[in-house]
Amino acid sequence: MTEENGKPNIDISVVNVVASASLDQKIDLLAIMKVFRNVEYRPKQFPGLVFRLKRPKTATLIFSSGKMVCTGSTSEKEAISAVNKVVRELKDNGIIILGKPKITIQNMVASGNLHGSIDLETAADILDNVMYEPEQFPGLIYRMHDPKTVLLLFASGKLVCTGAKSEEMVHESVGKIYEILDDYDLLYNE
Repeated sequence: MTEENGKPNIDISVVNVVASASLDQKIDLLAIMKVFRNVEYRPKQFPGLVFRLKRPKTATLIFSSGKMVCTGSTSEKEAISAVNKVVRELKDNGIIILGKPKITIQNMVASGNLHGSIDLETAADILDNVMYEPEQFPGLIYRMHDPKTVLLLFASGKLVCTGAKSEEMVHESVGKIYEILDDYDLLYNE
């Protein structure tokens, strides 16, 4: 394994953050639709209005209950910024918003590269909480309990981590899976 300063060489990048927000008030989605041209609202198909931003490039679902779900950002900070920007744009265009949104990070999805090949067959036999059916899906699904995340591991050494609530959780999960694979000699040099 390529190691720098005794640490493994692992690339990790957050590719999507899902944040929920609550405004604790009812929102008139038809009024938003009349003011903004760039929104999508088809109540017969889906109860939420889609509000897209170019910067940061996100989509925020707004529900009449005052609940919101923002997807597409690549960091916690960017997700919070996107929700606040949507609320600011609504206010600036005459939509009455009384308070500040209460924002919670629900999920982070990150991709990574361990820079080595993984022996998925042996990993499936040795590790607990795994699902590996190569005929169905080429990756091994590993459910980590602490931190509570799900990792998709591929023979190429690439991985996807989902279920994290923070970037620290992503890094902790990937670090732990690296140690587990390394301890069992399941990771081979590229």
